[in-house]
Amino acid sequence: MAISTPSRADQLRAAIAPFLSFFNGPYSALEKDPEVANFAVGNPHEIAMPSYVDALKRSLEPRDKDWFAYKMSEPDAQQVVAGSLSKLTGFDWDPADVQMTNGGFAALALAFRVLLEPGDEAIFLSPPWFFYDELIVAADGKSVRVKFDLPDCLIDLDRIAAAITPRTRLVVLNSPHNPSGRIVSPDELRGLAELLTQASRDNGRPVYIVSDEPYRRILFDGNEFHSPAEFYPNTLVTYSYGKQLLAPGMRIGYLTWPPNADDRERLRDDAFVHQLGMGWAFPNALLQHALADLEPMCVDLAALERRRERLIGGLREMGYEATWPASTFYSLVRSPLDDDEEFCRILNRHKVLVLPGTIVEAPGWFRISLTASDEMVERGLPAFAAALDEARATGNA
Repeated sequence: MAISTPSRADQLRAAIAPFLSFFNGPYSALEKDPEVANFAVGNPHEIAMPSYVDALKRSLEPRDKDWFAYKMSEPDAQQVVAGSLSKLTGFDWDPADVQMTNGGFAALALAFRVLLEPGDEAIFLSPPWFFYDELIVAADGKSVRVKFDLPDCLIDLDRIAAAITPRTRLVVLNSPHNPSGRIVSPDELRGLAELLTQASRDNGRPVYIVSDEPYRRILFDGNEFHSPAEFYPNTLVTYSYGKQLLAPGMRIGYLTWPPNADDRERLRDDAFVHQLGMGWAFPNALLQHALADLEPMCVDLAALERRRERLIGGLREMGYEATWPASTFYSLVRSPLDDDEEFCRILNRHKVLVLPGTIVEAPGWFRISLTASDEMVERGLPAFAAALDEARATGNA
């Protein structure tokens, strides 16, 4: 009997099944309820920054007949990004190496399509962002998971080394890390660079890092961020402006690589071809025109820090175990029940939405977002306490 092979759509459906189950279920049922304290995802719950809106208005007025014509990677936008990365890394970044994309999601999809051939393996660290597996499958690659130990989420070079095979083409590194809020240290990045340099020699071709960096501007307590591109030339950097601006529906980001990367001309050519093949995966004209004004803007980090103190500090006082994010919008909180989805249903009954850890391959935990409003935090804290009491009353907490 012939063995049937799952279709591409079936593989993609399987990769995102936990995500769809949550967002078509509890999230869809509760997120419009005005009494719900919504900590599930990094969506804004307050009006956008006036300076952001003003920048868009300034760029809306056409200045020539081509203002809203087809746009690829606009030179002015590429120059803005190159200047920003040169300041961040100390390298003289080449604007021609910047591929503007319609958000970080598209930048990741583009990176995987540029690097992966059918059957190539892509390592990512788990718990991950929702869609790495799906995007790798869509690029004809094979996902290979390397588990973090929770809650520390430290890079384990031995585990990564054990996962590398002759088919390994890339390692996805998400720092600052969603969902834990941890920033990967320079020492870890140096160790990873040494490991992949040797793996590249052994395999006879580069093993790339795809560095997913959308939260690098969301830094707390004076923390610093370092990109792996500073330590390893064969790094493809993906970025989204939706995080620093807290405007995830306004899709602009980029894919790029440092000036000392191997085979830059091929990367440029391949990225362009794949952007066309992905359905013109460039950002819209308005956002590219406005980018020089948008680049220096950032959400109120002091307000996020205060919310972190109030929300996570309050949860810890109640007896919850929670990560203290050095960056990002997120904290991982240990569920008082082994079944995190069951505890999330208890929270739902108390009018609180969080993201079950099973959605991000972290069973027994749940994720909370600091982008909830202060009013949601004040309503949510007593509900977290009541849910904890209810879980303890079952005798399983």
